Amino acid sequence: MAGICCYAPDGSRARLCFHAQPDSYNDHTLIEVLKQLRRFLRGRPATLIWDNLPSHHSRVMRDWLTSQRHWLQVEYLPAYAHDLDPVEGLWANLKGVELANLTRDTVAEVLAAAQQGVARVRREPALLFSFLRHCGLGL
Repeated sequence: MAGICCYAPDGSRARLCFHAQPDSYNDHTLIEVLKQLRRFLRGRPATLIWDNLPSHHSRVMRDWLTSQRHWLQVEYLPAYAHDLDPVEGLWANLKGVELANLTRDTVAEVLAAAQQGVARVRREPALLFSFLRHCGLGL
């Protein structure tokens, strides 16, 4: 699963972009997620705050990001600074509600529960702002 907390620069709006796939993510699949992000944002410029996963720094990813500078700026978090990443609030929230004590037989059932949580968070934009505040970040 990949989640991206999106905030309007003036603080007037927050949205959640969510993507799930059966396999793990790599630079190629993350590029597809970022292409979907661009559609999700309707082409508006964005600043992506990213952690330091190896696939975020691969040659393929660097080349693609360079070609996207007209709409996408990337800022990397310091190493081991997951507490500065607002999307960690999303994962903690889902683990505390829909995924708490969840035992299912299939990954599809776990994904369905996660998607219910994503839908809940999308209905409560104040939660997305609370994830940002919890990190000590502002707009």
